[in-house]
Amino acid sequence: VRRFPLGHIVATPGALAALDASGQRPHELLARHVAGDWGDVSEADWQENELSLRAGFRVLSAYTTNHGTTLWVITEADRSVTTLLLPSDY
Repeated sequence: VRRFPLGHIVATPGALAALDASGQRPHELLARHVAGDWGDVSEADWQENELSLRAGFRVLSAYTTNHGTTLWVITEADRSVTTLLLPSDY
């Protein structure tokens, strides 16, 4: 179930390389993100994302690839863009 629109989907080269190295595809993380599975975030950040959905703020998920690399998925407040990136790309 999609809980919000993703808008235009983009990814940094580092995120794509990390996914490729782990044998994973972007849609795996995007499906979790749009369903409200925020991944490896704190309880406070999980609650913040739930508030952000209701209030129209940015939402951020964090996932760990099969190779142990952390990736972020960020959907902007206006829901126009969702970006897959490494934390170091931020």
